[in-house]
Amino acid sequence: MKKVVAAVTLIFCLGFLSGCGEDKVLPEQLLTEYMQLLSEGKYEEMYAYLSEDAKAETDEETFVNRYRNIYGGIEASDIAVDIEEDEDKDEDGGTQRVKYRITMQTLAGELSMDMVAIFTENEEGEYKMEWDSQDIFPNLLNTDTVRVVTTSAKRGNIYDRNHVELAREGVASSVGLVPGKLPEDRDAAYRQISDILEVDEAKIEKALSAGWVRDDTFVPLRTVSKEAYELKEQLLEIPGVMITDTTVRYYPFGEKAAQLTGYVQNITAEELEEREGQGYNQNSIIGKAGAERVYEEQLRPKDGYSIQILNELGDVKETVLEKAPEDGEDVVLTVDITLQQYLYQAMRLDEGCAVAMDPTSGAVLALVSTPAYDPNDFVMGYTYGAWKFITSDEGQPLYNRWLGSWVPGSSFKPVTAALALTQGTLDPAEDVPNEGLSWQPDSSWGDYYVTTLEDYAVKNLENAFIHSDNIYFAKAAVGMGAEGFGSGLDSLGFGESLDFDFELTASTYGTEGEITSDMELADSGYGQGKILVNPIHLSSMYTALVNGGNMVRPYLLEGQETSYWKEGVFTADAAETVLYDLYRVVESEEGTAHEAYRTEYRLAGKTGTAEIKDSQDDTTGTELGWFVGLCVEDTDSPLLITMMIEDVKGRGGSHYVVPKVMEGFDAYMTGQAPVFEAGTDDAGSAASGESA
Repeated sequence: MKKVVAAVTLIFCLGFLSGCGEDKVLPEQLLTEYMQLLSEGKYEEMYAYLSEDAKAETDEETFVNRYRNIYGGIEASDIAVDIEEDEDKDEDGGTQRVKYRITMQTLAGELSMDMVAIFTENEEGEYKMEWDSQDIFPNLLNTDTVRVVTTSAKRGNIYDRNHVELAREGVASSVGLVPGKLPEDRDAAYRQISDILEVDEAKIEKALSAGWVRDDTFVPLRTVSKEAYELKEQLLEIPGVMITDTTVRYYPFGEKAAQLTGYVQNITAEELEEREGQGYNQNSIIGKAGAERVYEEQLRPKDGYSIQILNELGDVKETVLEKAPEDGEDVVLTVDITLQQYLYQAMRLDEGCAVAMDPTSGAVLALVSTPAYDPNDFVMGYTYGAWKFITSDEGQPLYNRWLGSWVPGSSFKPVTAALALTQGTLDPAEDVPNEGLSWQPDSSWGDYYVTTLEDYAVKNLENAFIHSDNIYFAKAAVGMGAEGFGSGLDSLGFGESLDFDFELTASTYGTEGEITSDMELADSGYGQGKILVNPIHLSSMYTALVNGGNMVRPYLLEGQETSYWKEGVFTADAAETVLYDLYRVVESEEGTAHEAYRTEYRLAGKTGTAEIKDSQDDTTGTELGWFVGLCVEDTDSPLLITMMIEDVKGRGGSHYVVPKVMEGFDAYMTGQAPVFEAGTDDAGSAASGESA
């Protein structure tokens, strides 16, 4: 057999056939050309290959529509044809039968059929095809129809580590109209419905004018929450309105886990084109953001399809091909939704983000960004007014802050210290004196000084951490030199994409990874300058302090094994020294994070207030508040929390952040806090089939 898959024209003649002239095109070649046109969807051109008798039986419009409807309906693609060799060709005078096998991909899978094409020679000596519907499917008569039956599959659920549902199937209310029950003054009804649902009147009229709509048909207009009681009561007062239950994707924790779970929506034409051949169709739901998008391949359902031939009575005559539905896989995250909620509740009125993880394993326990949106609103569909409101909100609730990178301020000092200790340029016991609250190495800096807020007696590493001395850590960075400091940052993964399921903004320093001056180097040592750090990456750097100098790889899918993203970034001694000093930051009464001290568990931590301003003299800039806390001693539940809150200037700087982080630690470490309740998806007064 020979396979026909490409647009190649081969005019050939078999010498043993009597009456074969040089220009005569034989049935095999005609079938080759015909199938090539079929694969290209050029149905009008295919019609020219039919005999006069076939054309008398089926006009061109019917022929074209039959192919277009059937091949379009089954989503035929990758059409290939194997034509049988001619040794056993069935000939009868001017009639020739060409046996072939046609194979194609359809939405129900691969379809392969053995077929016979019949060609007859006309008065001009040309072969033409004696076509009927059996040249589409072997048992398809001209009076039969083809139907595709879809069996929906279920999208996988998203769970937290304790198998609490974060995303699942829920129930909403579909609001629509039954045309035959509308009042005489339809325009008035349209205006009322438009005002209540915030749907354009033109959209309502367009929906009702669709060809499939009958007087008793339910025509959906908009999906609303089951709990929208008042809105539904208003609608049900309008004759013709009907409200039914509909299945939707549901997010029980709403805003509290919005940027983590993300949301789904109908696939767009562009997405459908990009994913051609992957089993999606125009009615598919697809993950648009968050875990829904990241784990789309695991979560997505694959609907089942049955290609059926119906006789003229509408009865199923034959099932051509069938594919069973496949439910999507469930996804279990390492997140603890209770901790997630406590951190969200603490931050809900702020603009910021928080990351919680097990610093010994890398399992991410919470990812919070505030303000947030309700992912259920995306599923229901935003009205114009609601969308304008959320997109104009200065707090940017649609922005996921833990994906970005930020100036870390003093929360970066442990990294500088650990690098300097590792490189041997810093003696932790040495007193590094400085007079006053400002410093510059020499007059070459002009009027630029590094400043700090507090003077104290012995300026060694421990005390520098306790008092968060900018000058000490600026000197530590200068002591390493730009090359040494830069190579240390490179070893920590700066400029790289962190190996994490979500695509994070890379942490960076300097100008394209180069520190260009001693002033910039000094400022970078205490987390200013041109240092930008992603919060998840910063958390991973802190894990090196409890893992002998190795940074764990953060992971979000339950069941993954612990691994190190970067090994040996600090020496074990350097990590131990810095960790001890971070305990002192909390436990010392003079420590900047002493308010985080607890008797129930031991905590290490570092505060940070990052200044965002145009110059050293700028007094109008804002501040970012940071706190990173670590609890690893005498616990079966190690925990690290990194929190950043924007615009803390005048609100206490990092001290505004510490109590919020501690709400998470207290709830998680003591286990005495009440558990939050998830939302419900089945409340509401609208029963299935309500109507007016």
